[in-house]
Amino acid sequence: MPAHYDLLIRGGTCVLPWGEFAIDVGVRDGRIAALGAAGATADRVLDAAGLHVLPGLIDPHVHLRDPGDPAIETIPTGTKAAVLGGLAAVFDMPNTSPSITGADRLAWKQDYVEQHAWCDMGLYVGAAKSNIPELAELELGRGVCGVKVFAGSSTGDLLVEDDASLEAVMRSGRRRVSFHSEDEARLQARRGLFKSGDPYARHMEWRDEECAFLGTRRLMALARKTGRAAHILHVSTAEELEYLGLYRDVATVELLVNHLTQVAPEVYEQLGGLGVMNPPIRGRRHWEAAWAAVRDGTADTVGSDHAPHALAAKRRPWPECPAGLTGVQTLVPVMLGHVAAGRLSLARMVDLMCAGPARVYGAVGKGRLAVGYDADFTLVDLKCQRVIENDWIVSPCGWTPFHGMQVTGWPAATVVRGHVVMQDDEALGSPVGRLVRFRG
Repeated sequence: MPAHYDLLIRGGTCVLPWGEFAIDVGVRDGRIAALGAAGATADRVLDAAGLHVLPGLIDPHVHLRDPGDPAIETIPTGTKAAVLGGLAAVFDMPNTSPSITGADRLAWKQDYVEQHAWCDMGLYVGAAKSNIPELAELELGRGVCGVKVFAGSSTGDLLVEDDASLEAVMRSGRRRVSFHSEDEARLQARRGLFKSGDPYARHMEWRDEECAFLGTRRLMALARKTGRAAHILHVSTAEELEYLGLYRDVATVELLVNHLTQVAPEVYEQLGGLGVMNPPIRGRRHWEAAWAAVRDGTADTVGSDHAPHALAAKRRPWPECPAGLTGVQTLVPVMLGHVAAGRLSLARMVDLMCAGPARVYGAVGKGRLAVGYDADFTLVDLKCQRVIENDWIVSPCGWTPFHGMQVTGWPAATVVRGHVVMQDDEALGSPVGRLVRFRG
């Protein structure tokens, strides 16, 4: 008798670690049961003819603002945006209101995710000077992808800027620590050089290359001293990328889609406050260095740093406009556009957005198409030409810095642990998200 599955993905081209193959995929009990299921039957068949079947793509860097202001973003709206954009999992930052720094707040968020998320989620725990002794235990919590440290540009109590406190964080626990790497002392010392109403492009002058590079040099010295691995988030300068190549024993590297896509000063001239983020979008030299890091393997992950704000706030003059851009729904289409433009292969995109996050954070059952792994899939149409529009965005803030961009390549369906949660631009069913499992 032919094999029978809960779900059969039929007729697609699967992107496996060892190449692309036209094979059917069988799913049973939320996991991949067969790669190559010719002649099989299933309770549900998903027609993938003309599509590429990728492992479920992951955005390892989002700010879903929950708890916070539901008029800007929530876990339900942000994860619906994620699945509409082709993502099967996201890892959410802790700088909410209140921030996620203790066991009680973490427990609330763990329960909330498994009731309201459309995709699977990992949760960061925030490091603060007050919770350093608890970090070793907190980082092993259910669904926790790791500890996040704001070494500069923090909100609330999440600033850990001095070397003694940073070293104490790195000695509390054993898993890889994720860092926002900017030097707070340099930021504060230079603040007086700028005034309200200055051009938006002055954002990259205030938070200049040395601000980022100085922070990263300090962190690498501490990583070597303590032997604790560090993941440097949103690396934005050519100097940092060259330097981090010397620290591969203790460092991994995240790039952002914005730093791979937008270039200063044009981005500020065209978008104003909708181009303001931390670290800043910089000039072409840094854009070229980011793409070199994609090609030579220096980059381990690519994320969106989805950090929405109300449109009215983003239209304020600089520096009163808040830093942060939407991105969770547009990450996959924009990256597919880069694939179509020949800047990276589809296999390298999968490495950066599947295998890379799974490896860096220790996600269990995520990151590749293999028997026994979670049945997470992103089905994409590499030939589909679309224009990204604000009215497609489901985050309550309702805007994207990529409005008007034409891309070639579009997510056609998203599957989370065997549940088809998006097909043809429509979210299907109800939230099925669960917490991602991580190695301790």
